[in-house]
Amino acid sequence: MGDGEIITGTLPGGSRLDKALADVAGLSRARIQALIAEGAVSVGGVPASQASAKCDEGTPFTIALPALAESDALPQDIPLTVVFEDDYLIVVDKPSGMVVHPATGNRDGTLVNALLHHCAGNLSGISGVARPGIVHRIDKDTSGLLVAAKTDAAHEGLAKQFADHSIERVYLAMCNGHPSPPQGTIRGRIGRSDANRKKMALLPDNSSRGKHAVTHYKVLERLENCALVECRLETGRTHQVRVHLASIGHALLGDPVYGRPPPSLRPILKALDFHRQALHAAILGFVHPITGQKLEFSSELPADMKELIDETGH
Repeated sequence: MGDGEIITGTLPGGSRLDKALADVAGLSRARIQALIAEGAVSVGGVPASQASAKCDEGTPFTIALPALAESDALPQDIPLTVVFEDDYLIVVDKPSGMVVHPATGNRDGTLVNALLHHCAGNLSGISGVARPGIVHRIDKDTSGLLVAAKTDAAHEGLAKQFADHSIERVYLAMCNGHPSPPQGTIRGRIGRSDANRKKMALLPDNSSRGKHAVTHYKVLERLENCALVECRLETGRTHQVRVHLASIGHALLGDPVYGRPPPSLRPILKALDFHRQALHAAILGFVHPITGQKLEFSSELPADMKELIDETGH
């Protein structure tokens, strides 16, 4: 079965359309849902619009698999720090400065380019040709752990855990000042800022935009006009830690978007040439989507953040 092919047949009865088509056509449910959204599925001669629609037994269907687009992402022999790998998924420790997937302005040198080489192209296709294997992202200048899927089944299983917030994600951050209380929970909707579309912002609770976000924080170490903070994510929104800590007056050190450091710390940041948000994805835990094994991985703070702690811990 290849892209550009037309798949036809008749539906079994008694189940959801996406499940029935996945079973009959041999595609993943996520792929079927994406094809329905693209208008590539017809049932009874009419374009399908709802993946959850009930099937009538014997109804004819057609799936038009789109021709495979030329991917901008090419395999590149870029060193990777692999924390775990099997036939279904791979966990890597991403350095700061590496973009996760190709986009305008970053066509190569990304994690996807490195994964395509390392995995010999064996990555899930659910996220499309530009983002093979990518289940979640961390910012370019955030370091730490990230999992990618090699198969569609693994991708679907991981995506479900991200959707139901059962993934364990712990970040270590260095923020301006000393949060008070030293332990707490930040809740608030996060969405695009009206003032600057490149930024995310905390939105009113009754806003129809954005998504509910929850961050549990705990100060681990008080430093000179800053603090090392553990952030446990209940949700995983774009720039969540950065926006939430900035919203309580404690933006991340080095963050060029959401805050400026206290004057006393600027000479230290300049001397260390520290020009990124001080944020590290330190712990990643999930249930293996195929084997059912509980997995947990940890990553030490990178050298630049350790150095920043040393310089502000006097």
